[in-house]
Order: sequence, then C-alpha cells, then structure tokens
Amino acid sequence: MTKILVGSKNPVKIKSVEEAFSKYFEEIEIIGIEVNSKVSDQPVNEETFDGAKNRAFALIEKNKNQNLNANYFVGIEGGIIELYSRWFAFGCMCIANNERETGFGTSAHFELPKNVVEQLLKGKELGDVMDEIQNKSNTKQKHGAIGYFTNGVMSRAELYVPGLVTALIPFLHEELFK
Repeated sequence: MTKILVGSKNPVKIKSVEEAFSKYFEEIEIIGIEVNSKVSDQPVNEETFDGAKNRAFALIEKNKNQNLNANYFVGIEGGIIELYSRWFAFGCMCIANNERETGFGTSAHFELPKNVVEQLLKGKELGDVMDEIQNKSNTKQKHGAIGYFTNGVMSRAELYVPGLVTALIPFLHEELFK
C-alpha cells in the first residue's frame, strides 16, 4: 500500500492526486491534511513553486510527528505567472518522499484577463475573484477558474493531473535523478 499525504482538504486536489498516483501504484491511500504554504494567498511567479514545496515539506514533518507512515507528500499551489508580457494562471505541484527528494510539475497555463490580473496583483485570491465573476461561492473546490474560462470543457482536476504525473518523473526514474 502506497500512502500519500496531500497538503489540502480540497476535494479537487485530493481527486487529482488519486487519479495521478493510481496510474503508477495499484493500492493507494490518500489523506488530505491542511498545511500552510507560507506564501501569499495569491502567489505570484516563483512564489507558487515555494508554496507547493512548503506544503509538501510540512507534510513530511506531520508524518514524522504523528507516525502516519506515508510514502509521498504532495503540495499543490495555484498561482499566476507573467510570461511573454501576459499573465497566466497555473498550478504547481511538488511531490516529496521521506528523504526530502522532490519532483515538480505544473499544470497547463491559461491566460487571464487584465481586470482579473489587476485584482490578483493587489492580493485578492483567484478563487474569490472567480466567485464574484460567477456570482457563486467556493468555485475553487468545484470546476475552478479553468472550468469557467473553458466554458466547462476542462475541470480543475483535469488541469492538475498532468502536472502531478510529471512531478512523479524523478521517482519513476530515480537512477537518472540521483
């Protein structure tokens, strides 16, 4: 049995981790645990990577302190990044093991409208902005911004799975990464 801790209780993140890990491991157990990312509520640029890594490493400590016997620790952080004079939203995934070895992956990046970016750069969280745009609540635990901007063609879970699969690469080919 492969035991995986996820640094969130968000059902979308847990479902994404389950889908990604089940591609490689037959028997898995996934536990969501809230941990602090130690970054801004709306991470910008490389801060998104820091947040994902901080979550994964916080889980390693919880694992040791609480004898949870987990094998992998997953931090997922949503952020925004400026590339090519445009702003994109994306998810960053950090997977760590008990030796604190890491693998990183990212979701696809999708462009954000200027009025949304302006609010985010003032410190507002993307989930809150999207709730206002859609006049709904807690959309980040459902389809997320990607669901809205793709008119329902892609969900937040579908966005995250490829990033998690690629974050597993260093563990699938340890001989090349050590």
